[in-house]
Amino acid sequence: MPGTPHEMITMAERSYPGRIRIGVPSGGLGRRYGGITAWLDQNCGADGWAITPSGMRGVLNDAISIYFADATLATAFVARWCQGSKAETAGGVFQVRENEPAPPHCQLSGPRAPFSGPLRFSGAA
Repeated sequence: MPGTPHEMITMAERSYPGRIRIGVPSGGLGRRYGGITAWLDQNCGADGWAITPSGMRGVLNDAISIYFADATLATAFVARWCQGSKAETAGGVFQVRENEPAPPHCQLSGPRAPFSGPLRFSGAA
């Protein structure tokens, strides 16, 4: 297990090809953090994701990075946990929603496709 943020980030970048960056609200994630990690465990499995500080190393971060082994799950995470129907970014990071999304109208089924190459959801083009 890595001991420093730098080691955590390096290990996650090597292990997971997909990353999204999420802005942390000024008051922190609060109880949402537990919901987020529970969702990740339930949908990605304990070894299918990683979470690290984001931004400049060695600086107090106002963002986190979540790494995924599966592109479908990264997209589902953004739809579930990020603000806006189009999940727009502010300052290059997704913003965590403060309300609960509407219940889904359908469920995805079938095998989950692995990433074929690096995929980064980290901001506007």
